[in-house]
Amino acid sequence: MPFLFRKTEIEGVMIVEPKIFGDERGYFYETYKRSEFSKNGISADLDQDNQSFSKKGVLRGLHFQREPYAQGKLVRAITGKIFDVAVDIREDSKTFGRYVSAILSGENKIMLWIPEGFAHGFLALEDSIVHYKATHEYNKTSEGGIIWNDPDINIEWPMDPETISEKDMAWPTLREFRANKYIK
Repeated sequence: MPFLFRKTEIEGVMIVEPKIFGDERGYFYETYKRSEFSKNGISADLDQDNQSFSKKGVLRGLHFQREPYAQGKLVRAITGKIFDVAVDIREDSKTFGRYVSAILSGENKIMLWIPEGFAHGFLALEDSIVHYKATHEYNKTSEGGIIWNDPDINIEWPMDPETISEKDMAWPTLREFRANKYIK
């Protein structure tokens, strides 16, 4: 089996560890295999690939897409190291408002599967190239976000961010989203 799938404390979010095949030439590993993911409960169609570069200290997020363009994401760091976060924003979930985090790096090659219904963000702990596959194409009218330092979510970021976009600084809290019925 080319992957080890580990469940997290929030249903649907999984840590995915690929099997690395290395020798004197370097290494090889599969980053996605539909049949293996499907056998482990991840049967989503992945419609879009994204890649970003972030300097150390950059925080991106917490982002999500509303229905009908909600995105599940398979996230990995190609180079560098990130603190990756998935926040449960599914209204009917018993873990609504809770988060899961993982350290993803070019060295550990661990991936995080984040299903639809979660806000996603990350903090670059080193200069990092991040790649993720998404279940739907980006749609600007469905874009949403939650402020990165929402006191109710209380994410324990491993360091203070140095750079956050104006857009990401302007997102409301999860409580404000819920009160205004922006989450469906």
